Amino acid sequence: MHLIGLDIGTTSCKAVLFDENGSLTYKASREYVVDFPHPGWAEQDIEAVWALVQESLREVIVRSGIKRIAALSISAHGEAVTPVDQDGRALRPTILGMDTRTGEQNRWLVEHLGAEYLFETTGMPMHTINTLPKLLWLKQYEPEVWKHTSCFLLVEDFLIQKMTGKAMVSQCLASRTQLYDLRTNAWSEKILQAIGLDPAKLSTIKPSGTVVEQMKPELAASLGFEHPPLVVTGGHDQACGALGVGLTSPGLAMVSTGTAEVIEVVLPSPSVNRTLFDGNISIYRHVVRGLFLAMTLNHSGGMCLRWFRDNFCEMEISRAQASGRDAYDLLLQGATPNPTNLLVLPHFSGSGTPTFDTASKAAILGLTFATRRADLAKAILEGLTFELRLNLDLLKAGGVQIDELRAIGGGAKSPLWLQIKADITGIPVVAPAITEAAGLGAAILAGTGAGIYDSPVDAAQRFLHLSNPCRADPTRLQEYNRRFELYRQVYPAVLPITHQL
Repeated sequence: MHLIGLDIGTTSCKAVLFDENGSLTYKASREYVVDFPHPGWAEQDIEAVWALVQESLREVIVRSGIKRIAALSISAHGEAVTPVDQDGRALRPTILGMDTRTGEQNRWLVEHLGAEYLFETTGMPMHTINTLPKLLWLKQYEPEVWKHTSCFLLVEDFLIQKMTGKAMVSQCLASRTQLYDLRTNAWSEKILQAIGLDPAKLSTIKPSGTVVEQMKPELAASLGFEHPPLVVTGGHDQACGALGVGLTSPGLAMVSTGTAEVIEVVLPSPSVNRTLFDGNISIYRHVVRGLFLAMTLNHSGGMCLRWFRDNFCEMEISRAQASGRDAYDLLLQGATPNPTNLLVLPHFSGSGTPTFDTASKAAILGLTFATRRADLAKAILEGLTFELRLNLDLLKAGGVQIDELRAIGGGAKSPLWLQIKADITGIPVVAPAITEAAGLGAAILAGTGAGIYDSPVDAAQRFLHLSNPCRADPTRLQEYNRRFELYRQVYPAVLPITHQL
């Protein structure tokens, strides 16, 4: 029996093929672009993404030679919303989570519903990332689109509808929207009434690991499947990653470094306390039934390094293409193991938790004629990790004990980045043998829906293999502690300037 986990990120998709023992058999990926039509906007052609998802699936089937797949499930980035017509076609580009256009709509929501009410009900703090204010923006500024929309879809249910004809979404991803009531496990009637949205224009909500239907026969045939696989509800990419790295009991923690960088901590209940509210920590449903996740967010994340690569490193990109090596490895080649003399504030798309300042901008301090490209690349990793430490300190202040970080995503493949995380946070960092944890988590949910596994928890624990812990070097930890105190001063120091830019 084989399973596919579809990992749909903001800038790339991966189709990852696993056997029933959790071994990665083959994977195929495609990159796609994010469009920035106006300052603060971030959109994407979701139909083009769907075409690339199909390419990835087709490559997996053709190259692996394995045509009989039991089931597939989707790990998807959250909050992004697409209005579609009655045939499931996008009426406009998807508004991505990283889009920050909705400050006006958030002020309306605070005035009419209240920030504390929304957090206590949905677990989501006020932020432009949320789906709720994006819907309000569409209603206000694109009334014709609003009027002719048959359904407003997230990424998971958009792809499920393409594959099956049914609009169905996981509880996990629905609970990322600020439209979902954590207490009733349903779309919030009060919130929908407040914005004038018919609940019939939202997908049906089901627990993660629920069979939707078999893939459309004609689509399955075009992709090379011998028989249409079952399509199963998945969840938020970070929650699927948490399952894939064994976060299946309260207190375990994960750092995921992809387009965004995220910390996830498992909770036994939706703890919407004041400390988490003040720190803008979101609480939502895990893909594991009965559990919840507390999540911090730096939504610039690994996209900072991609920005640096794509705009300033043509030579390294060409060398990588010629040699078959990773361009990021070439960027960091020769970087000092010690702290750099630079401080990078990685607010390329505003700040994440705890400040959630969408008007903040990135800053680089300490440049001299002696600064090398590798120094700047490493300083970007340091800046991202200083942001990581800010959030870890916040969680600790809220009473969360974190003794180990399980690292997944692209950042988990870099020994240098893992060591930087350990050196700056002082917390041991481990990586799973399979760093495609989100794809594995989705595959586990697919297998659960298909009846191959008794439960996702049992499967995740059986497949988990962690590396030896990467521990902090005492000398570097001491120096990074000093630099962290300097880093904490950067944001408030440059804020009065960056808000005017």
